[in-house]
Amino acid sequence: MKILIVRVGAMGDVLHALPAVAALRRVRQEWEIDWAVDPRWAALLVDSEGKGPVVGRVHLAETKLWKKAPASPATLRSVFELRRALRGESYDLAVDMQGTLRSAVIGRMAGAGQFAGYSDPREAMAAKFYKTKLERQGRHVIEQGAALLGEACGVALETSDVELPHEEWADHWAAEVVGDRQTCLLAAGAGWAAKCWAVEKYGELAVELKAMGMDVVVNASRKDDARAAAVVAASGGVARVVVCNVAGLTALMRRMTLLVGGDSGPTHLAAALGIPLVALFGPTDPERNGPRGPGAKVVLRDPASVTSYKRTNAEDAGLAKISVGTVVDAVRSLL
Repeated sequence: MKILIVRVGAMGDVLHALPAVAALRRVRQEWEIDWAVDPRWAALLVDSEGKGPVVGRVHLAETKLWKKAPASPATLRSVFELRRALRGESYDLAVDMQGTLRSAVIGRMAGAGQFAGYSDPREAMAAKFYKTKLERQGRHVIEQGAALLGEACGVALETSDVELPHEEWADHWAAEVVGDRQTCLLAAGAGWAAKCWAVEKYGELAVELKAMGMDVVVNASRKDDARAAAVVAASGGVARVVVCNVAGLTALMRRMTLLVGGDSGPTHLAAALGIPLVALFGPTDPERNGPRGPGAKVVLRDPASVTSYKRTNAEDAGLAKISVGTVVDAVRSLL
């Protein structure tokens, strides 16, 4: 069997799909399993040489370029090259684990013998592209992904821990950044503002963590990350920004003593790597989207939070009620 997984992003979503694919790899080692993913998240699947513990190869779907310039020659060339690469593999089965119109189009481009997806995808139009529509099963998205992939392949899947690629350069870099110090990473950003705890509270927390003997870093994907800079300013310079790509963040996370963050990619990365964490949830439901992995964790969510997946910038009332003292207590319980 040759199988194509379609889950182009984002970081947390790729990490939530990975346990199901890793489970399939364990029980069907002879199968070829490939993945279509945005270049930004490919380092979660393969190293710089294209090798990874779960998938054979990745196909890069340059969705950021497509969105920025949908009718440009570069976008058209990118789409046609992806279609040619996918068609050239002659997949027996493609599975859309994302459920958007864009991911459905990518999966359909592969021309696989069978194309499966949820009967109730995130974007309803996506279902029109599937040959096989499967009912969503399970509460957590990881459980849903395992049920979808397992039923599509005719294999019962039990998810467990996952392995992520190593980059030697990133491991050396992270060792220089962290040294032998106990370090906490503050993942202060998120996909939309309503999922973010206040920067002032992150700054106050950084001071408390420093008093507990910990170094404090705030991750950023670029130098001009305003939110990361605001956290450092709110901490009075106690925290420091570390700019890194996904491979660097993975290596950095492996050296962390602790993570504190919201419903975001770095939080789910810490969970996958078994790093102790305190997760701060607001509008999204941790029973559906919470961090899963082998490490110790505390998930905080106030009853005032109302479940919603609308990408709003309005402050979540429940998230605003989570105090610095509550988070410090959770940190102490883990340490």
